[in-house]
Formats: sequence, structure tokens, C-alpha cells
Amino acid sequence: MRVLIVVPAYNEAESIGRTLEELRQQVPQYDVVVVNDGSTDETAAVCRAQGARVLTLPDNFGIAGAVQTGMRCAHKLGYDAVVQIDADGQHDPRYIPDLVARMEETGADLVIGSRFVDEKRPRSMRMWGNALLSDAIRMTTGQRIMDPTSGMRLYGRRLLKVMACGTNFSPEPDTVAYFLRSGARVEEVPIRMRARTAGQSYLSPGRSIFYMIHMCMNIWCIQWVRKRSDFSCR
Repeated sequence: MRVLIVVPAYNEAESIGRTLEELRQQVPQYDVVVVNDGSTDETAAVCRAQGARVLTLPDNFGIAGAVQTGMRCAHKLGYDAVVQIDADGQHDPRYIPDLVARMEETGADLVIGSRFVDEKRPRSMRMWGNALLSDAIRMTTGQRIMDPTSGMRLYGRRLLKVMACGTNFSPEPDTVAYFLRSGARVEEVPIRMRARTAGQSYLSPGRSIFYMIHMCMNIWCIQWVRKRSDFSCR
């Protein structure tokens, strides 16, 4: 299986170097591309200094635009699957082969690196929101996704095409729900996440609340009026 690791990055100059070094050391069998999402710091320069392949967007398009750019690159170059990981060091690359192995074993369309397959969620507002989204997905699709907000994901060939060629397919929980309703097979693999090595999350407490409300509305309401995908790419 030809796998491309896509690393969306916005102003991650302080952490992207370490992330790229870990990828080289732990998963040298996979290709890597950094999607520099209009960073205003030295993110692109750090990547190029390490010899990484970089796609630089002219402005900050957000996680959806950055990931789709990586998906289009993978689709154009004929990759079989795409791994999405964060640039901030939270995702440990040593779990990537586990995600690939699960996809090869089960034929899954999407494999999510999950913190809560065999561990309980800690008590916090953010984890309460994570549980709420998990319940919303179960109520609307019949399948329980234990860690719907995890950003460590492996997309197989069918979903890679949809993400690359479609519109409104952001790497978010509502898209996972939509794929499930369209017949995609989704699996989870246990992982452990680390604290980010530098920078700050764009999700402030206020934004986190808005994010959860927005995602729940999409899962409960908007997803039902969308046509189910046939997983084609035209």
C-alpha cells in the first residue's frame, strides 16, 4: 500500500522540525508532504531546511483547505491512502503502521487513531464535548466512534477520492458521520496522544463551545439533507 503522510501546518515553526524528524526516524517507508497553510512564521523555511516536500497555500484556508490540498496531491500521484497527522507533535508517528495494518486487515475505508478505545475519557469540558459528539454519531448512524475529534486518521482510496474531489468534506466528526451513513467502514485503533510541543491550539474555550454546537447541528440536522456519496471522483 502506497501511503502519503499529510501534515497540515499553520505557524508551526517551533514544532514542525521535530515532527518531521520523528517521521523520518520512525516511518521512513512512507512519503511525507507538509501543507503550509499560509503561515506567517518560518514554517516553510524550517521544512525546506530539512528537505521536506512542502505545498504552500497563498493564504490561511484552515484545516479543511489544507487537508484537501494534501488529498489532491495524493490522488494525483496515485497513492492508495493518506495519513493525516498534526504538525504540533501531539501525534506519535509510531502508531501509523498500526493504522495501516488495520486497514489492510479489515478493508476499512477510514481508520481513526483513538485515545478512548481502551481508556476512559478524562473529566473536562472538552472531553464532555467529545462524548457528546460520539453519542450524536451513534444516534444517527448506529455506530459508536469513541474518539470522533481525533486528528490522526488514515483515509483509504475511496475516501481519499471523495476528500480530494468533493466539496464540504472537512476532516471533522460530521464528515465521519456522513461517511458512515454512506456505507463507509470505519475502524479505530488505540493510540496515546501527547501534549503539543509548542504554540497554542486555535480552539479557545469559547471556540470549543461553538465548535461542538456546530458539529452537533451538522450531525443531527444538516447531514440528513445531503445526498449520500457514491464514493466516485468525477
